[in-house]
Amino acid sequence: MVAFSMRKQILAALLALVFTGALPESAFGQDCGCAADLCCSQYGYCGSGNDYCGTGCREGPCNASPGPNGASVADIVTDAFFNGIIGQAAASCAGKSFYTRAAFIQAVGSYSQFGTTGSTDDSKREIAAFFAHATHETGHFCHKEEIDGPSKDYCDENNTQYPCVQGKGYYGRGPLQLSWNYNYGPAGQSIGFDGLNNPDIVASDVVVSFRAALWFWMNSVHSVIGQGFGATIRAINGQLECNGANSDSVTARVGYYTDYCSQLGVAPGDNLRC
Repeated sequence: MVAFSMRKQILAALLALVFTGALPESAFGQDCGCAADLCCSQYGYCGSGNDYCGTGCREGPCNASPGPNGASVADIVTDAFFNGIIGQAAASCAGKSFYTRAAFIQAVGSYSQFGTTGSTDDSKREIAAFFAHATHETGHFCHKEEIDGPSKDYCDENNTQYPCVQGKGYYGRGPLQLSWNYNYGPAGQSIGFDGLNNPDIVASDVVVSFRAALWFWMNSVHSVIGQGFGATIRAINGQLECNGANSDSVTARVGYYTDYCSQLGVAPGDNLRC
């Protein structure tokens, strides 16, 4: 009887807090659906500040925590920097209303080594390189999908670990135009989507889209960033562009990279071409 009475008192106190508005604004519920200016924390609550926008932030204006070298991707990739790129895309572009800085920052939270390895200048160069390739691949974030992608065959039938699913296309999608079944399969396993049965999500969920690009970057490009920008071109599209295969494309990528390095106040380094 005493326990029952105590429970009633606690319930009454909580109800009083609800009706007086004394409960914190952040306790909206564990399913989030936050206002645009609030973050969804790793525990599913809405609010602002590092407890909500820091490590594990699910959505909203999330902050990327500083890395081992003290660099913060969120501080380097400012609204002005991001908008300066996507702002060059035409209003009619599908990617114009799809890609956002907030989604990029949220995705970066899953890859703590991105833009935080080496010196602060190294961080800036890696970020400049990533956005240089994304700019080239998507036309300043104009495209979510490869132009005429559905008409192209990106199925490696010899790859039995990640077999193609009939009727599904593994053409380029997202900031780095993720392609081929042998990339969609493991990317999906790492990120948490069915890459072989549902590759379209890379062009329909913006956070997944950025995470897929960062997954590819961290697995195929990050390790060579110290060798110069040219090594990143080779890692992404080597045989199609390097060694004179497509010098115009290489020149375009280098141009974006040096421009972004200049914007971020860092020297581009050596070995720019491949």
